[in-house]
Amino acid sequence: MSAPPVLSLLVESRRREKAQTLFYRSLAAQAEAAGDSAQAERLSELHADEQHHLSRLTARLLELGGVPADLRHVPTPSAALERWRAAAREREQVEVSWYEEALEVPLDPSTRALVEQILESERRHRAELGGKWMPA
Repeated sequence: MSAPPVLSLLVESRRREKAQTLFYRSLAAQAEAAGDSAQAERLSELHADEQHHLSRLTARLLELGGVPADLRHVPTPSAALERWRAAAREREQVEVSWYEEALEVPLDPSTRALVEQILESERRHRAELGGKWMPA
């Protein structure tokens, strides 16, 4: 028996967000190693937003009776500091498309509100390549 669409959506969204957290964490570490504190801060803020998305998705999955998958084996996407903006904008566009499509799935009001909040954050990431867009 397959999982209900909302649970499948949350499971896949968590995996995607984990990859995003790894992407930005890798870039932030590269910026720190290069001594670029401003860029490291910007990338850390993006990382924090993506981590917040992951946490909120996990909480919602648990609230709906789902079981969070172990994400320790999600590979870190390749990330080169010299070309991070183009790669990040492309990755954020993919995320925007994912969450726009997610709104086509029948969702309960709480899950819909969460997806809408994350979508807005991802749109801001794409436009500004900066973080701190998620409400507490």
